[in-house]
Amino acid sequence: MDNYSNDNTARRYKAYVSILGTTHIHLRNPYVIAWWSVAFPGFGHLLLSKYIRGFLLLAWEVVINLRAHVNQAMIYSFQGNIPMAKEVLDTRWLLIYIPVYIFAIWDSYRTTVDLNNVYILSEREDHEINSFSIGALEINYLDKRNPFLAALWSLFMPGLGQLYIHRIISAFVVIIWSVVFFYYSHMLEGVSLLFLGEIDKATNVLKPEWFLMFPSVYGFAIFDAYMNTVENNKLYEKEQRRFLKKHYQARTFRILKGKKMI
Repeated sequence: MDNYSNDNTARRYKAYVSILGTTHIHLRNPYVIAWWSVAFPGFGHLLLSKYIRGFLLLAWEVVINLRAHVNQAMIYSFQGNIPMAKEVLDTRWLLIYIPVYIFAIWDSYRTTVDLNNVYILSEREDHEINSFSIGALEINYLDKRNPFLAALWSLFMPGLGQLYIHRIISAFVVIIWSVVFFYYSHMLEGVSLLFLGEIDKATNVLKPEWFLMFPSVYGFAIFDAYMNTVENNKLYEKEQRRFLKKHYQARTFRILKGKKMI
């Protein structure tokens, strides 16, 4: 149940609150979104709340990256061993990987530009949105939360920041993939050995092709949680302002701006 049900009279809506999260259109930098697609295909689309496309690209990146040995080749190239980097690459998979990788970057940039235009138009229409949703399994509502706390929880474990701000779908995907990466990279085993002073064993136990997934996952989880907390806070303030203006502000009230009455 929602506290407001739209009648589809508006051409565009800037937000929708459901039990699975708050889907919100707001202004974004297309280059930042494209950069996240460069870091890890699918992340740019998840930032845009384009979940299905993001999930497909994310799964594609993991599977094809591992089959083509892209991360392993990157490690050799970082070490300056270019011949070995060329040797380890599997071109049968690499030639499939490249077009989709470029598409993810281009599509996330294009979609961001389009959604920015949609947001500007929806702001001008200023149609009412629901701010509260309750169901048998969950409750979600607009409120103000601490963006630094959201980033901190994501630093402890990717996905927890998304749970804090009630982005259930993103949280589910990030947590599941983080568990997979933790398990197959042997990262926690390496950390345990590092605390015991077994540096050589800690280094040898790591699986670098899986471990190299973590910088992007951690960075995305922190950025997504922080950015969406800030934007949700802005949405809450706008909706609160709209509600108070509609129900409590006198019709004769005017704001003095410079020497003109608005």
